[in-house]
Amino acid sequence: MDVVARAIVLSRLDDGLDRHAPENIPTESLPEVYTIGGRSWDIPCTIGISTNRGIQLLTDTMSEIHINDPVSSNAVPRVKPLPKKSSIPVPFFYAPSDDGVDENLLIFLHGLGDTHAPFSKLGRQLKLPQTAVLALCAPEQVPFLYEESYQWFQSFDDLGELIERPNPTPALDLLSKVVDHLTSHCQWPLNRIHFFGFAQGGSVAAEFGIQLWKRQMQRPKALMSSESTGIDIEPSSLGSIVTISGPLISYPTVSSLCPTPVLVAHRAAPAETALQPGALKDFSKAYQIITESKMGSRGGMPASKEEWEPIMQFWSAKLGTRHPEGLYEVRRS
Repeated sequence: MDVVARAIVLSRLDDGLDRHAPENIPTESLPEVYTIGGRSWDIPCTIGISTNRGIQLLTDTMSEIHINDPVSSNAVPRVKPLPKKSSIPVPFFYAPSDDGVDENLLIFLHGLGDTHAPFSKLGRQLKLPQTAVLALCAPEQVPFLYEESYQWFQSFDDLGELIERPNPTPALDLLSKVVDHLTSHCQWPLNRIHFFGFAQGGSVAAEFGIQLWKRQMQRPKALMSSESTGIDIEPSSLGSIVTISGPLISYPTVSSLCPTPVLVAHRAAPAETALQPGALKDFSKAYQIITESKMGSRGGMPASKEEWEPIMQFWSAKLGTRHPEGLYEVRRS
């Protein structure tokens, strides 16, 4: 390729990159109630605490109560084994939950032309309760660029033009390997794994949620029932997906809608990351539960408290909570 042609390709490549991930998310832009509390524990008149002197009720206003058995300890370990570099074939950043309870895993997927570094920082800043974070780097270097800039799948043709109908299979195969490792070696339940993706990363997350659901639906029935009880077990799916300006790439074809809750946050035109007409409708052809969040017409990633608020509310409702050992539940009759 001659110098002039290469310059044209580089210019076109740069125009197509999704490098809108901020280097630093100001703490004040995150809703305080969610950053410090996550899922709230301050529900009145419902909780009792096990002590060596019996049950200490947190309220004395209930005339008639029922005390359920203590919450049994979960067979899933409270602190999960660390992911192995030998089993995840791309650079990644992992951090366990700050509070010492790994109940949820939030996986970050960056946009086209970026790396996982800004999302590693974002994951640490969010400090979601009982939530470990994993930021993955896309597997392919964007061609003709010397700086670190990666793509989840081939995104440009030989002339530097964006491919209209790209093939996300390489990225989906990568995520399958990663999730298989996380659910087997690291002992993460599938429904406790959550995805957050920006632009191309959001598209990959949404496509993977569909592929994983199809794979779960195709499992032999013998593997989807309890050997001890013989009761059929429903196919499992991801805990949730947040896609920021990331549409579906392929036309969704599923025999039954995927139950994974999805939040689609997007900007209006003339934003570079604005979704095409009909993009939201495509999600409804694959997923049961879709929440829409409209952001301003400028920028890429959410950059204000108002733009982060719906995402934090979504996580507050979807992230799981592991109850302390020996906890009793007290209910009104």
